[in-house]
Amino acid sequence: MLAMLSTRPWARRCAGASALALALLGAGLPAAAADRPQPDLTRFYQQRPAWAACPGPDMPEDLECAKVTVPLDYARPDAGTLDLALARYRATGPSHGSVVLNFGGPGGAGIPGLATEGRQFMDLTDGYDVVTFDPRGVGRSSPVSCGEGGVMLPAVPRQDAGAGQSRALFRQLRQMAEECARNSGPVLPHIGTVNASRDLDVIRQALGDEKLNYLGFSYGSRLGAVYAAQFPDQVGRLALDGVDTLTESSAEQGLAGAEGQQRALDDFLDWCTTDVGCPFGQDRRRAGDEVLRLVRSLDRDPVPTEFGGASFTGQDLVGALAQGLYSKRAWPSLERALASLVEDGDTRRLLGFGTGGVGLPHVPYGAERAGASPVRHRGDGGLVDVADVPVDNLPAALMAINCADDPERPDAARLTREMSTLRAAYDHASPVFGRYRLTQLLLCYGRPKGTDFIRERVKDVHTAKMLLVGTRGDPATPYRWTVETARRLGPSAVVLDNKGEGHTGYSSSMCVHHTVNDFLLYGTLPAGGGTCPADAPAAVGPEGAG
Repeated sequence: MLAMLSTRPWARRCAGASALALALLGAGLPAAAADRPQPDLTRFYQQRPAWAACPGPDMPEDLECAKVTVPLDYARPDAGTLDLALARYRATGPSHGSVVLNFGGPGGAGIPGLATEGRQFMDLTDGYDVVTFDPRGVGRSSPVSCGEGGVMLPAVPRQDAGAGQSRALFRQLRQMAEECARNSGPVLPHIGTVNASRDLDVIRQALGDEKLNYLGFSYGSRLGAVYAAQFPDQVGRLALDGVDTLTESSAEQGLAGAEGQQRALDDFLDWCTTDVGCPFGQDRRRAGDEVLRLVRSLDRDPVPTEFGGASFTGQDLVGALAQGLYSKRAWPSLERALASLVEDGDTRRLLGFGTGGVGLPHVPYGAERAGASPVRHRGDGGLVDVADVPVDNLPAALMAINCADDPERPDAARLTREMSTLRAAYDHASPVFGRYRLTQLLLCYGRPKGTDFIRERVKDVHTAKMLLVGTRGDPATPYRWTVETARRLGPSAVVLDNKGEGHTGYSSSMCVHHTVNDFLLYGTLPAGGGTCPADAPAAVGPEGAG
């Protein structure tokens, strides 16, 4: 799943010793590689975290932090290490171990997510320590960056553009890839979900858990599925909400995302035009045209912002819209932000929507330092200070992880031949979001080809039951992806059909919330996975503004 990339620096913002050794080494092997000679990972599997108060401003007093150390390269564990930042809320009842959370992205830092959204998970502390982490390349865990320019979305040539414009685009993309490599340090070649899954197993052992209990949102579902394929015997209770595809190409994913976001925009405008405060008026048919007209106007003539002379473009507006449409609870705030832009030319409220882009919205490290320059990556693999997480880490990590997970890497000649067809398909999927999504599709150009492990080998897992939550009106991860992924994983995967709207169901549907909690805490599952009804319309309104 592609979360939204910020398009400006100001919008970007954690028995005997030998028998024991053999047992730990075996626990660290991916299932598909267990028949090959493996390097000794024993020292990584013998860790115990030292928990203490979390560093940084505004951290909850009862949130504890620690670290674990993992190999930079699992094939060569003596070639360097990385520290991964952990955080937890201690169990308040009898503890059955830990449940590990991943909030999505990819590129979302777990620790600020748990710090700001922790109240949603307090029920789980009845039986678990609730734990999260900053994955490799993310947050305080050797964060990647693309330098002072950050991740900039280049302009996609028009359908009638000549070959010269396409060549200029590919030069710009390659230059950005090189700049990201220069600023990201040694972690960049070893980033991606396959290695993050192996890190997750080291974390499981460090927490003292025989099995991994896990709740993953959006991209976190991809991480959970890869873990189930690599470590089927270590799967405890896995719940995946907002389920990612394991098989569709990047182009297909982008089209699905554009279509889903267009549907979400249409639903928002249906609601907005019933309110006299809607900045696009009360004529529903004209409102859609007004949104597109506003995007195109800002692309031609961006408006200035308060951040170092940077301008707010139409594509910046598209990114903010995509974030605001993730949840109906954000609609009133989005309406007011759009009114501020249309009526007063004020972009400040919309800029606030440009900082999220993960399964559960949260404030990333550095969000309060808008306009600050990225801090260069430290090369020793240790945790960076909270203040030194680069402000562009979320979009830089999102791009790096998605590219590392993608085995397709068409060359410039093929992309040039297909550009017109791609542009037409994406514009048809969404006149508002199509260009934005197409640009994201191109961002892996100039980077090494990614792994084919996810598409080729994450299937037919033999694990304990897993709960997959699919939301019918999800604009980012279509419900069909949940069904397709469950079918691909095999009989262990059970689908909970959430009839509601929005990206993921745990935070918006009490039915989903309770069903997931009952599964994680007690192992109970409704017959066939079950169904959750849509939320009542009254759930959306000014009182729901966040």
